[in-house]
Amino acid sequence: MTVCRGCCCGTTAKHPDVDHAGQLARLRGALVGVAQVRVSDCLDVCEHSNVVVVSPSPAGRKAGARPVWLGFVLDDGAVDDIAAWVGSGGPGLADPPVTVDLYAFTPPRRAARAAER
Repeated sequence: MTVCRGCCCGTTAKHPDVDHAGQLARLRGALVGVAQVRVSDCLDVCEHSNVVVVSPSPAGRKAGARPVWLGFVLDDGAVDDIAAWVGSGGPGLADPPVTVDLYAFTPPRRAARAAER
């Protein structure tokens, strides 16, 4: 999982009412031993901030899954739903909750390529 925390995402300038550090800690705490949570400086899709990219596990990739891009992740409920989905297997192995589907978007190709490096 990649959490954008750079130019727009994760800043109080754009989202002053969001506990950005708390979101990151919440994800990391919920996914200990399940998934690595890394931070990216900027994923270049600022219009969707806060952005989280959920990459499939090796088993999920074998099942044909691709990374799922989620935008507007601004509240604890969204963070909890994403963590629960990843904990259940994530892309390719578990159906996302309806709430997670609402956050999904298709990134521009340039952003998708950069995130997969």
